[in-house]
Amino acid sequence: MEQRSRLPVTAAITVGVLGVGAALAVGDLVAAFVDADASPLLAVGNSAIDLTPLPLKDFAVRTFATYDKLVLLGGMGLFLLAAAALAGLVSRRTPWPGTVVALLLGGLGIIAVLTRPNLTPAAVLAPLAGVFVGVAVFRWLHRLARRTADPPREGRRAFLLGAVGAVVGIGLAGAGGRLLAGRVDVESSRAKVTRMLTAYPLPAKPAGADFARDGTPSFVTPNAQFYRVDTALSVPQLRAEDWTLRVHGLVDRELRLTFADIMAMELVTRTITMTCVSNEVGGPYVSTADFTGVLLRDLLAKAGVRPEADQVLSSSVDGYSAGSPVSTVLDPDRDAMLAIGMNGQALPPEHGFPARLVVPGVYGYASATKWLKEIELTTFAAKQQYWVSRGYSQRAPIKTESRIDVPQGLQSLSAGRVVVAGIAWAQTKGIAKVEVRMDGGPWQEADLAVSVTNETWRMWRKVYDLKPGTHTVICRATDTTGYVQTQQRVSPIPDGATGWHTIVFTTS
Repeated sequence: MEQRSRLPVTAAITVGVLGVGAALAVGDLVAAFVDADASPLLAVGNSAIDLTPLPLKDFAVRTFATYDKLVLLGGMGLFLLAAAALAGLVSRRTPWPGTVVALLLGGLGIIAVLTRPNLTPAAVLAPLAGVFVGVAVFRWLHRLARRTADPPREGRRAFLLGAVGAVVGIGLAGAGGRLLAGRVDVESSRAKVTRMLTAYPLPAKPAGADFARDGTPSFVTPNAQFYRVDTALSVPQLRAEDWTLRVHGLVDRELRLTFADIMAMELVTRTITMTCVSNEVGGPYVSTADFTGVLLRDLLAKAGVRPEADQVLSSSVDGYSAGSPVSTVLDPDRDAMLAIGMNGQALPPEHGFPARLVVPGVYGYASATKWLKEIELTTFAAKQQYWVSRGYSQRAPIKTESRIDVPQGLQSLSAGRVVVAGIAWAQTKGIAKVEVRMDGGPWQEADLAVSVTNETWRMWRKVYDLKPGTHTVICRATDTTGYVQTQQRVSPIPDGATGWHTIVFTTS
């Protein structure tokens, strides 16, 4: 008799999974009304990103590249599925153990929402609603499932109908949450900005600025191919018409600017190569674009920077912050920008629409705030940016580096004429020379593409006549100050990787 009073395993797992599913769907739906980032899954995921130890974060970026967030969400999904199944299994006799598990999971969502720096207290309504509905659905389905555990099992059909109803409800709530979250017409707003940017033609590039036919990237990276590394689990959806920027802190006059105010200022276009500090030697996180916007030194001049300020602390709508030296931002020899356009179009949402910062010569973690909402003039002693508080270096000048793009590692080529080509960068200094060493021989200078500006990368190539066999090729760059790229190999953390990129390939 006792055995028959327990829920069947399949029914128990179904009860647990549908209860958790209901909590997530309803939490997502309510979040669409209060704040999309209040979705319990996103809030917990964003908190997990913030709390991830540096070695693990570095491993994720290095291993999964731009899919790191997808991997995180997938891992969270598997964890929740396992926890939901466990909640059902431990509740085969009574719903109370599963109820406790549900409350614990819901508590994580509530804590995550309450501790997110970009969410208001009202955002807690989303996880609270999710917990309430999730527990209610769990206990309701548990009661229905109890009827299938004892003869004559008349309740089996009722449980099946209840489970189907729960699945339909979860689907409707989830779809409604996604539809409401996407109700902000970002693309229409972007289209308007793009039309306005047609009045600002892009600078012509000199012939010979790249060796794309030989396998290097094109000199300007298309928007869809521009690298993306950030902490946003979901891309903020903002309209230019609703955007405002606050400039405050150690300034003479606090500013509150709209997008129209930015458009009324003098807009310029600058070609700038950006690099992520997470870029390994030979890594992919370096790209170049034509950015259109306002020079930061002109914008900050309107506020009046006080002499004691040494840090420009910029903040994003998702709670991220970056800190750049005031001297760097105001340097007349490097055009730090508040950018609104990228390669002749409005910024793509994943690259910061409506506005972001671009500071030549500084790694992105300390300069390239996307979805910008606030600029505070402060000091490095008074406030720390997001990654500095997690162990990164305070100041982040980009290091002189080079990369081999062709041949690729372990590639097999025909013997004879082989082109070795790649890129080098030393933003604000410029590349003077790239040398290549083949099979342990002497260093030989590569041909350089035309230099466009010192803020951009420079392509190089070297042609060899190779016999069949295994070959090892190494490259190193020298910038215009005479500094030769170091051989010493260090990891990206805390202030950028160094070392010579080496490739092994075969010819036959």
